[in-house]
Amino acid sequence: MRSILNPALFALVALLPVAASAALVDPALVPDGTYVCKVEKVQDSQHLLVMMQNGVETTLIAQGVDFSKVKPNDTIKISLVRGKVPVYTIQ
Repeated sequence: MRSILNPALFALVALLPVAASAALVDPALVPDGTYVCKVEKVQDSQHLLVMMQNGVETTLIAQGVDFSKVKPNDTIKISLVRGKVPVYTIQ
C-alpha cells in the first residue's frame, strides 16, 4: 500500500503548480497600479482575458473605457484601480 501511495502523492504535488498557474485570478486581488499585459481574448467591449507579465491570468473589467479597439495578442498598458481598468493604451 505504501509503494502505491508515494508515487500518487508525488504526482499530485508535481501537478499542483501547473493547476495553480492555469487558474484565473480575481482582478480585485491584484494591487492597484500600472501593468503591462498581453491580451489573450476579447470577451466583449467591457471584458478582456489577459496574461500579466508575472504570469497571472485574469479577466479585466472596463470602467468608463471601451475595449472594442483591442485585439487578441495586443500588448496593453493598463491602470488597475480596485480591480477595474479606468484607462489603458495599446502598445
